[in-house]
Order: sequence, then structure tokens, then C-alpha cells
Amino acid sequence: MNWSALQSLLSGVNKYSTAFGRVWLSMVFVFRVMVFVVAAQRVWSDDSKDFICNTRQPGCSNVCYDSVFPISHIRLWALQLIFVTCPSLMVMAHVKYREDKDRKYIVSHTDGTHLYANPGKKRGGLWWTYMLSLVFKAGLDAGFLYLLHHIYHGYDMPRLVKCSLEPCPNTVDCYISRPTEKRIFTLFMVVSSAVCVFMCICEMFYLICKRLQKFFRVRHTHEMEHFAQTHELNNIAPPRSQYRRVDPTLSSTQNLSREKTRDLATSKV
Repeated sequence: MNWSALQSLLSGVNKYSTAFGRVWLSMVFVFRVMVFVVAAQRVWSDDSKDFICNTRQPGCSNVCYDSVFPISHIRLWALQLIFVTCPSLMVMAHVKYREDKDRKYIVSHTDGTHLYANPGKKRGGLWWTYMLSLVFKAGLDAGFLYLLHHIYHGYDMPRLVKCSLEPCPNTVDCYISRPTEKRIFTLFMVVSSAVCVFMCICEMFYLICKRLQKFFRVRHTHEMEHFAQTHELNNIAPPRSQYRRVDPTLSSTQNLSREKTRDLATSKV
């Protein structure tokens, strides 16, 4: 698969994403796709050929390999990366739909007005589309992590497995090639997937908090406007000439006596 084409396609999502979304995209293509293409595929390239069992029974090694590895880690990660990056295309499709709708609106209206001031602004339906894409990305990553754990009963890579399936004559010992290296890459991909899930959750909380903050700010503004329209506002603060300056260099007792002296002088006048 041409991963560079997918990267160039999804790089356009960056200008519609938040800071968390940009970090997520960098995590996917730097720590997952690059590691997958450059290193992981080579580690699993000899997976079937170097899976050796201590028997010469024809077909025994193939049956045991299929039992230990129902689906290859490489193919599972390839599916995961494809499914996880696809929801971002929903946002791009929605923005393109807005731009096309705005273009038709400009053509039909000669006054130069726009239907959308900024088609990429996350408001209205685009906000929900963006949130839905985050839910899909986090859910798919978490689902593939659970699937990997369920198929292989954890994220470890054993050096030795025992197999007693037919046509093996008895319980045979089978040896996995490069178990330590495969364990390291497996844990790396699992941790990077978990970090991507965490970034999606943080971005969802950020968008929700920002939406609530805007809602309460607009609500407070409307309440203040309504109060100003329904009530007659009077001067609550006294005139500036009535303010009395307190000397900060004097104690409270000295300031109080100073105020009493000033009041007595005012009353005599």
C-alpha cells in the first residue's frame, strides 16, 4: 500500500484540526506508519518460514503456525491503520461540501455575500462531524487493541509454544523466530495506539469544554442585555469627588482619626 499517498491526503485535515488533532496525526504517521513500514514488516517477513517444530510430520508446522498466529500482526496493524485514519476523511468531505455549497451561493447571489464566512470553522454540523470522527478513531483503536489481546491472550511473544493438533504425532515444541524483537515492536505499537486513544479523548474534552464555555458566555450576555432592557439603571457608585483617599503609609487608627478630623472640619463649615 502507498502510505505516502494516504499521508498527503490526510495532511489537509491539519488546518481543520486542533492542537490535539495535529499531535494525533503526527503520532500516527511518525510513530506508527513509519515504524510499521521501515522496521516491523522486516521483522515479521520470515515469520512462517522460521517457525520450526521438533517434528518432521508433514503439515504439522503449518497447522501449529495457524493455531498460534490466526492473523499476522502485520496484517492486523495494516487494517488498524487504514480504519483509524479513514474517519478523518469525513471532516474533509464535510468541508468540501460546505465550500461547494458556498460557491453555488455566491454564483446565485450577486451581492457578494457568502453562505459560510469560514467553511472550515467547527460550528454547526461540522462540529458534530468532527466529534463523530474522534469517537470513531478512539473506538477503532481501542477495538483493535482488544482484538489483539483477545487473539494472542495478551501482548507478550513467547519463545516456545506447545502444539498437539493433528496431524502432529504428539505434543510438539514449536519455536518462534525473533521473539524478543517481536515483543518489543508489539509493545511499541500497543503503547502508541493507547497514546492516540488518549489524544482523541483529550481533544473531545477540549471541544466540549470550549463549546460549553461559549454557550455560557452567550447566555450571560443575553441575560445582561435582557436585564438592561427591563430595568432602569441608576448610578450605583457615588461621584468621584466623594471618594476619600486612604494614606497607605499610615496605620488604620491614624487614618480613622484623620477622617474624624476631616468630618469635624466639614461640619463646622
